[in-house]
Amino acid sequence: MLVPLTREKFEQLIPLIATGPQYKYYWGKFPNFLQRLLISVVAAAIVLLFVVLFRLDFGLVIFILGIVGAFYWLWSPAFQASQRNLKCRRYKYSGFFRGRILDFWITEVLISKQETVNNKGDLVIVENREKRINLEIEDETGFIAEFQAPLQVAYKAISCGQWAELVVMSNRADLSTIEEISDVYIPSRDLWVSDYPFLRRDFFAAVSGRLRDDEDYIPQRHRRSSGSNRPRRKNDY
Repeated sequence: MLVPLTREKFEQLIPLIATGPQYKYYWGKFPNFLQRLLISVVAAAIVLLFVVLFRLDFGLVIFILGIVGAFYWLWSPAFQASQRNLKCRRYKYSGFFRGRILDFWITEVLISKQETVNNKGDLVIVENREKRINLEIEDETGFIAEFQAPLQVAYKAISCGQWAELVVMSNRADLSTIEEISDVYIPSRDLWVSDYPFLRRDFFAAVSGRLRDDEDYIPQRHRRSSGSNRPRRKNDY
């Protein structure tokens, strides 16, 4: 099932301003906080240094720059999340996709490499790898959506045949080419599979529930080619 979403619904699902979970995602761990705090201290020190050395007296402008720099550690996660949301909101069209989990498997992804020296003086490369879960989700038309996210213990509840729901994004009105997909929701387990929490989950649950209860819909068949025959669609939700 692939149902087009109105622009209003899409912008409600992915808001411009970062939500709490999105802010938390970019807040990161303690080392990330320390890095932002260091940047804040350096920025505030630079502003103060310019004021002292060049005897600047711009009043309100200097004060605002100092505040912005000093509180970089606080507003930076919100800014990063909002930028990521904006990247998704640049897609002109979106749709609600619902299908069954066709297959899932675990892979390892190389996150970073670090060079160090052992006790013998030899150069050693330490690889930081992360386990990820991969999902293949297929609807009744045969369209398959592929998704990958960092592995979590809660994902043990996932099994083939479960219904899964997500939002797809495209620059084509007929959604024949999918450019981006959101995090995945599995209703039977009330489980989200995600890395970055794109969607407002409370609002998505409302949209999902309404569409699941609506039996009067016409599913779209996804086509990768750009032929003249376009999928039939009911009115945008």
